[in-house]
Amino acid sequence: MHHWRRDLVELAALFTAVAVADVVANLVGHGPGGPALLAISALALIATAGFHTWWSRRHGHAPPTGDTGARSAARVRQAGPSESESSIESESESQQSSAAPDGVAESATLWRMRTTVRDAPGSLAALCTALAGRQVDILSLQTHPLAEGTVDEFLLRAPGEVAASEITRVVASAGGSSTWIERADAHDLVDAPTRILGLATRTALDAAELPLALRQLLGRCTIRSLPAATSGKGREPESVPTEGALEDTVMRLRAPEGGVITVERPYLPFTPTEFARARALVELDARLGPRIPRSQDVLTLPEGNAITVRRADTGDLEAAREMHERCSARTLGMRYHGPVGDADRYLNHLLSPRFGRTLAVQTASGRIVGLGHLLWDGDETEVALLVEDDWQRRGIGSELLERLVGMAVEAGCESVYAVTQASNTGMVAAMRGLELPLDYQIEEGTLVVTARLDAAVGAVEVTEFGRAEAP
Repeated sequence: MHHWRRDLVELAALFTAVAVADVVANLVGHGPGGPALLAISALALIATAGFHTWWSRRHGHAPPTGDTGARSAARVRQAGPSESESSIESESESQQSSAAPDGVAESATLWRMRTTVRDAPGSLAALCTALAGRQVDILSLQTHPLAEGTVDEFLLRAPGEVAASEITRVVASAGGSSTWIERADAHDLVDAPTRILGLATRTALDAAELPLALRQLLGRCTIRSLPAATSGKGREPESVPTEGALEDTVMRLRAPEGGVITVERPYLPFTPTEFARARALVELDARLGPRIPRSQDVLTLPEGNAITVRRADTGDLEAAREMHERCSARTLGMRYHGPVGDADRYLNHLLSPRFGRTLAVQTASGRIVGLGHLLWDGDETEVALLVEDDWQRRGIGSELLERLVGMAVEAGCESVYAVTQASNTGMVAAMRGLELPLDYQIEEGTLVVTARLDAAVGAVEVTEFGRAEAP
């Protein structure tokens, strides 16, 4: 709107400059020594320009020739808050990638590490600085306060050429002690609150998930559920307080049904923070009470009979006992490897979600004719089958076994084993039908068949009930 004013000023400045140049040219050109003065002025101007160029290259403050990632204020104002933040974050990540040494991103290794540091200002900073000196990136950090010192748990990303021993040495030089380190994978990238909420959700949906949730929360450990000890006045847990007990590498928790859950991890002591998290999961399980998923599958056998496969629990105790009464002594002996009269004593334990998962096969009339158990045995997993005599050799045992193995794969088990007799050809055939690597051990007529599940991971798709199907 006011461009005409600026134009007048520019014209006035131009006329003034021309007039001054004309006066200077007349004085120099017609004065004594004029040409020499002009030549000296030109040389002085050239020398000044050359010196300025040299000085700028040596001490200049110009930005680098590449893209600095800087954005103008106008671009920041035009972008919304979320757009602006995400764009800045992307540019920052791009700069970090370009600044990383060649080959680090491609050959990086993930590590989980724990170390104990002094509870003093600067201790953690010194540790982080030492790791940074070896180009080790800290992806996440959790602190576990102790009475003396603090246990820091790291998720690290290190260059491929940096070995675990080198990381341990660097940590020790920075004041870390009792350092433990192992390889991690992409699953460890989930932050701790998200992982704990996911485990709590799984436990809330299915009581049988509690041992698996504890194992995933605490890492490689052995979990045993022990029944309550009988005392003079009813059934009460033996020497386990209501709040549980923590003893270095062993924690004991009061089970909801009155027993004791023992968790052992010999290679790494538990921290009070881990103990509190495990206790919170057990308390959640106790508040929710007995529960299992109520979904079911209806299948048709080759001869045309319709059966239903569903989860079972202690609510099916009476129906399971009635199936026992219809089974022959030979069938019960094959299953329980002991006196047939004691078979009913095992049912309450086998049907409890605290000790594993149970699948029941039910006819159209509601009668249970088959049971399949996936039992948590410390850090191992057992599978067991019982099919009523009149329903044997119809594929029910194989159906149950495939589903139980699918559950074991979903739970992250490395193997499952079945204890039977060498004469139980049906169970042996069902294990062979899994088409998995099998190990056989025979001791005094008892056959233990172990199926390694590493070949099944990624090669099967696990449905809601754990049936292993081709993807």
